[in-house]
Amino acid sequence: MKFGIFYEHQLPRPWDDGEEQKLFNDALEQVEVADRLGIDYAWEVEHHFLEEYSHSSAPEVFLAACSQRTKNIRLGHGIRQVIPQYNHPARTAEVIATLDLVSNGRVEFGTGESSAELELGGFRIPVEDKRKIFMESVEQICNMLAMDPYPGYKGQYFEMPCRNIVPKPAQRPHPPLWVACSQRETIRMAARLGIGALTFAFVDPAEATEWVEEYYGIIKSDECVPIGHAINPNICMVSSFSCHQDRAEAVRRGLPGFEFFGFALGSLYAFGEHKPGRTNLWQQFEAIQKTKQESNDITGGALSGSRGGIGTPDDLREHLLKFEACNVDQVTFIQQAGRNRHEHICEALELFAEEVMPEFKEREAERERRKMEELAPYLEAAMERKIAMQQLKDDDIPVFESLGRKVSQESQNEESIYEKPQAAG
Repeated sequence: MKFGIFYEHQLPRPWDDGEEQKLFNDALEQVEVADRLGIDYAWEVEHHFLEEYSHSSAPEVFLAACSQRTKNIRLGHGIRQVIPQYNHPARTAEVIATLDLVSNGRVEFGTGESSAELELGGFRIPVEDKRKIFMESVEQICNMLAMDPYPGYKGQYFEMPCRNIVPKPAQRPHPPLWVACSQRETIRMAARLGIGALTFAFVDPAEATEWVEEYYGIIKSDECVPIGHAINPNICMVSSFSCHQDRAEAVRRGLPGFEFFGFALGSLYAFGEHKPGRTNLWQQFEAIQKTKQESNDITGGALSGSRGGIGTPDDLREHLLKFEACNVDQVTFIQQAGRNRHEHICEALELFAEEVMPEFKEREAERERRKMEELAPYLEAAMERKIAMQQLKDDDIPVFESLGRKVSQESQNEESIYEKPQAAG
């Protein structure tokens, strides 16, 4: 099983001068630490207008900075918003390819559409159409990355003429594709499209077994028709994270941040209301925590399920063995949440890498080899089912005049219209 770290760039109020800068600098240092320790992935979201919950609106900039500070860790868009109102498909293709080049082929291309009204409404994206827009965009971005030239496209929600999108990525035909999944149906969609599933549902390992079995069952079935030019058969589960030799200290350091993560997520996506620039999520969260303290329920019960990543090295080992047993490919940690402190995050990563990670790493190469060997005939059959966009023949590639040439030609045409023949002498 592989491991990752995950960033929303959370920054609860109140905000003092310099706090956002410190937030990003600390995160860059944490990714450096993770790379040195041998952690496999660093994932970064793209969100807009979600104050306190996520100050990560330009993940390509953060990941590019990470690429120059690290050597081995995979750099994941977890996710890039691909709907054209957020990011034009050609711009997404250009960004992904450029990041792949400057990182020496370490990009994971996670895709998503969002389900937050603040984001969707902010960009005037119709909620009822967002899934169809997402599907159209992802397919065309993959074509742009893989085809030379891109033939052009006129669809229901997006169109552009023939162009050759440059640069091309280091990983051909394109970096591994993922999609953010918070519901069971999105897991099924990921499998049908041949995309890795980045799951954000915080499911218990027992429930994860059903998700994994269904995902790989679809990958192996005739339902799998790849949306991209390659299949990425992987399923990743997120987990809470705080590791210390003293369980109570691990809880003190990590649980409030993780609970704020859950509260802010619920408020912004499900049950809350938000006044831009004024709503104080941290203040609301603290009021709930105070009520819990008064009822002597600050931990909210046993540290199991979604909270099972908080505890001693032995606690984490037990938690992660359950995910490994149900064939989860990757567990990525929510370590930067709420007011979790930078030094505590780094200490926890160091302890995890020293006492927990090695045994999982030892088994990973053989597990991956067996998995891909088993899947090989199914992946080949799925690729044969894909109806690919046809590459243009050279004679069919359109020619486009430069603007200056167009203006000059139009000017000459106008002059010829107004020229009058000389009268006969």
